[in-house]
Amino acid sequence: MERSNHTSPGATMQFLLLGFSDLLGLRALLFCCFLAVHLATLAGNLLILLAVAAEAPRPPMLLFLGQLSAIECCYTLVIAPRALADLASMGTSTISLVGCATQMHCFVALGGAECFLLVAMSYDRYVAICWPLRYTAVMSQAVCLRLALLCCLGGFAVSLGLTVAVFQLPFCGSHRINHFFCDIPALLHLACTRRYSSELPLLAACVLLLLLPFLLILASYACITGAVLRIRGSSGRSKAFSTCASHLAVTSLHYGCATFMYVRPKSNYSPGRDKMVALIYTNITPLLYPLIYSLRNKEVKGAVRKLLKKRLAQPAGIPSSRGLHSSGAAGPGGRNARTAVC
Repeated sequence: MERSNHTSPGATMQFLLLGFSDLLGLRALLFCCFLAVHLATLAGNLLILLAVAAEAPRPPMLLFLGQLSAIECCYTLVIAPRALADLASMGTSTISLVGCATQMHCFVALGGAECFLLVAMSYDRYVAICWPLRYTAVMSQAVCLRLALLCCLGGFAVSLGLTVAVFQLPFCGSHRINHFFCDIPALLHLACTRRYSSELPLLAACVLLLLLPFLLILASYACITGAVLRIRGSSGRSKAFSTCASHLAVTSLHYGCATFMYVRPKSNYSPGRDKMVALIYTNITPLLYPLIYSLRNKEVKGAVRKLLKKRLAQPAGIPSSRGLHSSGAAGPGGRNARTAVC
């Protein structure tokens, strides 16, 4: 590819997504696998969303888990439908400059919001274990909602700056993206510049979205570990650690994949390897998150059981949840007892 033949980004520019054009014989199998994983991911995360919405009052961890499930639903909807359509079309796939920039912006914004949300969840675990008597006062509903909003705004702001910086670069004449979506390394590989300045926006985004949140999570768990070690009795320690196990598993998956993909120089770009890793963090990890929290978190399991029992019991003539709530609130201390729980 001739580096001198380049164009500046324009409104009419189009990119060619190569996707899995080198695996024509496996397109039917890939389509079926993608579709099954996509539907399972949406079903699992929507189930948690419905369970959290039906739970009243909502503990802070359930509120954060609901936001995490909403992010994962949007995350997979940004990438999976177009990838499925490209596999079904059996032809070349073009995407406009605006469409590519929009996809990349949404993808990075949702991933960044998830990075910040994992920090908020680690802070929730820190307060619950290190300051249990002040937990309901510190982690109030208003504080949780503000943290959730800040996570979304932070991801949106960093993603906007990164998207603008990437699409100001000059691109080579072929405009062929060897990927199934507009990922950052694939776009930087098309940039007609060998200067390290083209990688500075990605480096800054990695510091803001990966390094700083990861250091905050490490600091939270350092304090948690110190508090747990001061607990007398092995049963108390194991119970405290079990409340953090699901969050640690999700954090390891998220930061492990993101670090492998984006914390590296442009010269180490490998299209085939990147596509395989992208298949994991765009399809498998969003499916694993609800499974991890459903199996390890008692609050999530309890909320899901209540939702399923309510849906199965209503056709049999059992009173609806509205009637149960109203009767419970009328009893002595019913409403006050419900609202006293964070």
